[in-house]
Amino acid sequence: MTTSPSVKPIECKWVFKIKRKPDGTIERYKVGLVAKGYSQIEGVNYLETFSPVVKTTTVKVVLALTSIYNWELQQLDVSNAFLHREILE
Repeated sequence: MTTSPSVKPIECKWVFKIKRKPDGTIERYKVGLVAKGYSQIEGVNYLETFSPVVKTTTVKVVLALTSIYNWELQQLDVSNAFLHREILE
């Protein structure tokens, strides 16, 4: 990947958290790398934003199928939208 000298990378910072059980004991350690997107200016650093959103009817269908077929349901949060994408701006 090549960038021009005028391109400034987005700064980021590590965020560390300790998840605790109700009795106060440590359940697990969590860590995340957070981009400081607030340092960007629209029209200068980027031109558009995109956030995929699921439709409510899709959620209802999945929940109905889970109930009908007695399937196990789990939640997954995906927060790495640009992890594998080359950003040219």
